[in-house]
Amino acid sequence: MKFFLIAGEPSGDRLGGALMAGLSQLAPGMEFAGVGGPSMQAQGLSSLFPMEELSVMGLAEILPKYLHLRRRVQEAAAACLASGAEALVTIDSPDFGLRVAALVKQAKPSVRTIHYVAPSVWAWRPGRAAKMARHVDHVLALLPFEPPYMTAAGMSCDFVGHPVVAEPRASEAEVQALRERLGTGPAILVLPGSRRSEVTRLAPVFGEVLARLRHRHPGLTALVPTVPHVAGLVRELVAGWPVHPLVIEEAERKRAAFAAADVALAASGTVSLELAANGTPMVIAYDMNPLSMWLITRMARIDTVTLVNLVSDSRVIPEFLGPRCKAPSIAPALLGLLEDEGQRAAQVAAMELTMERLGQGGEPPGLRAARSVLSVLPG
Repeated sequence: MKFFLIAGEPSGDRLGGALMAGLSQLAPGMEFAGVGGPSMQAQGLSSLFPMEELSVMGLAEILPKYLHLRRRVQEAAAACLASGAEALVTIDSPDFGLRVAALVKQAKPSVRTIHYVAPSVWAWRPGRAAKMARHVDHVLALLPFEPPYMTAAGMSCDFVGHPVVAEPRASEAEVQALRERLGTGPAILVLPGSRRSEVTRLAPVFGEVLARLRHRHPGLTALVPTVPHVAGLVRELVAGWPVHPLVIEEAERKRAAFAAADVALAASGTVSLELAANGTPMVIAYDMNPLSMWLITRMARIDTVTLVNLVSDSRVIPEFLGPRCKAPSIAPALLGLLEDEGQRAAQVAAMELTMERLGQGGEPPGLRAARSVLSVLPG
């Protein structure tokens, strides 16, 4: 049996790697082709082209690369059809993956099309579910409240759990070893994103936040976990920060940083769940091209973008989005979190509830996802 899989982001690559491992465990001898990063390649995938080409977010950011991305859609669809794959699994990145699924389904309706990560139709553009149902057979949902939205549009859908509940955590020894390097001041985890556009826009703002906090806490330490494809850019942008940060690329040290930090300042995204898994209080901030931000704000159907707030049905995580993503606004919120035990306790309670609702303690999500995928294949 052969699967063609497409991921366009580091988070999707990790989902794909866990799914491939689950499929190989349940049905040994699987063959894989498609587009992915290091996690999927470690499971035997030879990527059709570099996954990083697809890591683009926002209308204004996509427009200059539109023609290139359209060629990649056609290339991926042709490769899927040529591979003889019984199923196409598109992982997150719906603007790219679902276009490939439409071409494949049109050319060969017998191919099972599966989309991993339900689109957030509960947040904006609800019509996407019905449009998606024209060429997607089955959906794997990460959030427990998502399946009804998918089934109402005509697709089957399973909640398979969020991968964050199964990710390895740092040992006490790893955390202690890192803390011994940090000194006595507060340790602040700074996460300006995994896309070049995010890092370029957010790193200067986050650096200014640290400058403001340093006046109150001169001994503070900044920890900046990053990913390989933006590590060079991160090091370049943080070189001018008033606090010399510790930039971390190694997976083990990243885990230790998440657990060792007192608080975090993070870009919006799934990183809020990684922080929740480690019980690290956070402030979320995000900005993008003003046109993209205006369009998203106009279409939004929710009052918070932070998954911890949504899953726990609370609003304890402060957010500073778009025009509010400015250091004079963010710094007092982060300072308050550092100094107010009550704020930190409220966040920890919401984070614990979030992890429980996302499937912590059950079967690993990658294995659950593999069972779900196999259940919708013919025979």
